[in-house]
Amino acid sequence: MITQTVDLAIIGAGPAGMAAAISAKKYGLENILLLERAEYPGGLLHQCIHNGFGLHYFKEDLTGPEYAERFINRLTSTNVKLCLDTMVTHLYPDRSMIAINPEWGEFKILPKAIILAMGCREKSRFSIGIPGSRPAGIFTAGLAQKLVNVDGYLPGKEFVILGSGDIGMIMARRVHLEGATVKAVVEIMPHVGGLIRNEVQCLHDFDIPLLLEHTVTEIYGNDRVEGVKIARVDTNQEIIKDTEQGIACDCLLLSVGLIPENELSLEAGIELDSQIGGPIVDEYLQTNIDGIFAAGNVLQVWDLVDNVTLDGERTGANAAKYAAGELKIQPEEITVVPGENIRTVTPHRIVGAEKVEFAVRVQRPIEKAELLVGDYRKKYRVMSPTEVVKVTLKPSDLDACWESGQITVSCSERRKEETHG
Repeated sequence: MITQTVDLAIIGAGPAGMAAAISAKKYGLENILLLERAEYPGGLLHQCIHNGFGLHYFKEDLTGPEYAERFINRLTSTNVKLCLDTMVTHLYPDRSMIAINPEWGEFKILPKAIILAMGCREKSRFSIGIPGSRPAGIFTAGLAQKLVNVDGYLPGKEFVILGSGDIGMIMARRVHLEGATVKAVVEIMPHVGGLIRNEVQCLHDFDIPLLLEHTVTEIYGNDRVEGVKIARVDTNQEIIKDTEQGIACDCLLLSVGLIPENELSLEAGIELDSQIGGPIVDEYLQTNIDGIFAAGNVLQVWDLVDNVTLDGERTGANAAKYAAGELKIQPEEITVVPGENIRTVTPHRIVGAEKVEFAVRVQRPIEKAELLVGDYRKKYRVMSPTEVVKVTLKPSDLDACWESGQITVSCSERRKEETHG
């Protein structure tokens, strides 16, 4: 078996993996191996032909393929070794890896540092347990996106979309533009699951019905989907009696959430956050195993690809520092505690004496919100569960936290005297 000894191995050549490789190379690492199981780098950006990418990072409005092309061009201008058609089959706690590809067959990799950038996958029908048979015509929104945008195949004529994630809303507009009818976008929560701009541009602008606090309770059809039954839900997401109604359709798209890809992480003994589904990390985005870092949607499902890219750049620089023996770790650590109305927060712990960037999602929408990170306060006009908020604290902001060993992150509505005066 061939053995590759490298400074840094990166698993996944999507936006996070490419950004990490470019960043590590810029830091000075020479021997970098970027592993991608697909035939080309870029991840799912190639099938995202809509615009809205790069507004923050490039200050331009790009499509997914345009965004990917810019990083592919940057990557190819370096001497980073890109291995396509390469599947990592095993990852061990000592950071050794086994992979397979057509060039080397099965081979072993011995890196000084590893970055996990495997991205995420869609939840399926079986993740949410909808009753019914198994007829044709049920797709995840991402698969439907590939069929329409890459393969040129429209999988139905009359659609119901369960879930209002970004891909689901974007696909509602996409199949509408291809001449199909979208009967409804059905969302169990009292608010959409994706960005507000997608709700407006993809649903409202095309008069596509949005049914909040509803869900699909049954699928009709044997050989092919013939329709679905939907019902209203209460605040506990329980079906409200006598609210069920049928909708005729030949296609059901599921946009019911994304799951970070962490099977390899589990094999390596990496601790995962039960709420996020990604690794538990410090502010360097290093996992509980020294030298293994996580970036992008494998860590947490981000709202924007721009944030995935920035995550990759940070991780690439930190992994390069680790490989060079320059990552500074304190003997003590601060535990980050999610408080009132906080759904997710990273990092989970603080181990250095440098500035710390927190990424926060709230549990429910709040207008006139105040975010508290320890004693640090910041006001927002509105905070939504669909959007990640970033806050950076200076080392001096954390002085008191080293004594207590923890820092609490919480969010609440500002008091009336603050909001009016």
